[in-house]
Amino acid sequence: MSNKIVIVFPGQGSQIVGMGLDIYKNHHIAKQVFEEVDDSLNEKLSKVIFEGPDKKLTYTPNTQPALMTVSMAIIRVIEYELKKKITDISEVILGHSLGEYSALCSLDSIDLGSTALLLRKRGEAMQSAIKNTETKMVAVIGLEINIIEEIINENKLISDEVCEIANDNCPGQIILSGTKGGVDFISEKLKNTGARSIINLKVSAPFHCSLMKGASIKMERNLEKINFRELKSKFISNVTANYENDPKLIKNLLIEQICSRVRWRESIIKSTNNTNFIVEIGSGKVLTGMNKRIDRNYESLNVSNLEEADIFFKRLKEII
Repeated sequence: MSNKIVIVFPGQGSQIVGMGLDIYKNHHIAKQVFEEVDDSLNEKLSKVIFEGPDKKLTYTPNTQPALMTVSMAIIRVIEYELKKKITDISEVILGHSLGEYSALCSLDSIDLGSTALLLRKRGEAMQSAIKNTETKMVAVIGLEINIIEEIINENKLISDEVCEIANDNCPGQIILSGTKGGVDFISEKLKNTGARSIINLKVSAPFHCSLMKGASIKMERNLEKINFRELKSKFISNVTANYENDPKLIKNLLIEQICSRVRWRESIIKSTNNTNFIVEIGSGKVLTGMNKRIDRNYESLNVSNLEEADIFFKRLKEII
């Protein structure tokens, strides 16, 4: 059964007010997860998740632990219903940006309370990393990554301007991050090169670029206090797009990840060498859509509520 399924966890942008509410109301195991996170943070994050308002949920220090909480509630329900650990049904597990913390928590490398606290601190560090600088993130649609890299390398920015590739999500969807001036300048060049569209992203900071250096320093201090346990399944890092199993190295990669490109396209290709079934666990289906654009031969499911969990259980029985 191992080698058959890849489990993936979503990152920022997948959140929606009310996510996880049906599993909270209808499954005691899920409710315990939300309560444990509330206790760890010493506040009712669950109330923000279920009731909003949207502005409060999309505040990065709330968004990051909130998405992890929903993912882990679903994981715990799956494990309870199947009477198996998630590592018994999947050999490869990975997450998109903050989703790496969800992945590591699902692998019991970090406990739930510590994961919630780390993501709260990560969100705070990223939110406050940039002051007195106008920044921007955009999605470039319709150009392949090698062309975008060429344009960035060929067009030198003026002093203090920054534009870097933040996410290599899937073919035809690349995310840029940096200063507003730098991103706007490169975006104009990309439009002239044939980009189908440039979409402004509603984010509070320029994630996954060198401007996040201050946040990575803060997270280094926070992570040094945490002992990561040995992994019980294969884990792929956003930074290397490769299998990593050394807890010390993984901790360093989580620090590096804050300023580094999320190599999602490469990671999915790597993860599916021995399988054609990918399951997204958590709010929404952003990753499911991206994964299908990477390769339509993969079977993709997303599990964000109890109804989708039932579909997953039925499909699982068919392939066992």
